[in-house]
Amino acid sequence: MISGSCHCGAVTFSLAGQPQAITACNCTICRRYGTLWAYGFDLNDIRVQADPQMLGTYTCGSHTIGFHFCKTCACVTHWRGLQPLADGRTRIAVNLRMAAPEAVAALPLERFDGLTSWRDLPPDGRCVADIWW
Repeated sequence: MISGSCHCGAVTFSLAGQPQAITACNCTICRRYGTLWAYGFDLNDIRVQADPQMLGTYTCGSHTIGFHFCKTCACVTHWRGLQPLADGRTRIAVNLRMAAPEAVAALPLERFDGLTSWRDLPPDGRCVADIWW
């Protein structure tokens, strides 16, 4: 299990299991936030805990997901689908930059071109630690 929190600790998350890879996206918002996403389903393999009054939400573009941030320290912690899928589950992703470095450093990195092609880019063999510095 991987866990993480915003800087002040008001928003926490836990991710069951070990993700196969972490996604770095270059879309107009992810590039600005500097996020590294691990995906799953809300209350299934990812759980976020926070007082709802501590969370801010921003939606953009197609308005299919809401980006959530801590109202105290402003860290972007996760995004959540605004509508459940046909099977009733809700997609969610947590920002693994909020996790302890040693918990995620060796995870393979996948790149998603959300800026121009909207598709996965070929693997280049890098892991999360390769892009921290």
